[in-house]
Amino acid sequence: MTALSVNLNKIALLRNSRGHDEPNVVAFAKKFIDLGVTGITIHPRPDERHITRQDAIDLGNLIAPLKGIELNIEGYPSEEFLQLIEAVKPDQTTLVPDLPGQLTSDHGFDFNTQAEFLAPILSRLKQTGTRISVFLDPDLEQVKMAAKSDADRIELYTEEYARTFISADHDEVHQRYQAAALLAQELGLAVNGGHDLNLNNLKKFVSIPGILEVSIGHALIIECLEQGMNSVVEQYLAICQHSA
Repeated sequence: MTALSVNLNKIALLRNSRGHDEPNVVAFAKKFIDLGVTGITIHPRPDERHITRQDAIDLGNLIAPLKGIELNIEGYPSEEFLQLIEAVKPDQTTLVPDLPGQLTSDHGFDFNTQAEFLAPILSRLKQTGTRISVFLDPDLEQVKMAAKSDADRIELYTEEYARTFISADHDEVHQRYQAAALLAQELGLAVNGGHDLNLNNLKKFVSIPGILEVSIGHALIIECLEQGMNSVVEQYLAICQHSA
């Protein structure tokens, strides 16, 4: 079974557009948890254009005492971000190579050029007790290098998988994701996935053996607007429960 972690960034973006606390991020986290979701993801950025530091603290306080529910905080490992992780101590920290002001994630880490940068960061995060996941493209050489680091998991960046889903070359793309996932597991890394996954393309992705978690936000929130939260979450959980 694959765990579903709902990314709340778009809830926070909608709230921030009016300058008050509606919709409330913690209240929506509770709604998703009550519907059976076992993970909440947030990706705070330096300009706090959606998720804020206070949101991270509030969600940490909500989720810490809840058995079987995990908080995943994603982000670029700046000093400010690392201090936030040390304060909140989420169940999982996902490191993403976003630049300040970047609209959204668009690539994984390159261990050829960034392994030395990541090494002390991973060592520091280990001291917090958080599980560490590193955002990665489905590249076998990158997987091999990630396995030599202190990371516990990789999160496969699935934009290409989603973008090519209805194209003629999708089977080849899918095979690359599967090969990366299987190699990671052989080398001792657990595997997550995220970015542009939705109700249409998720089933095939989680047919890859061993995908432990998917993080989904943008598409899921749109689908909730179109179909309603209860129906959408029920559909996602059904797909995840029948994963490989």
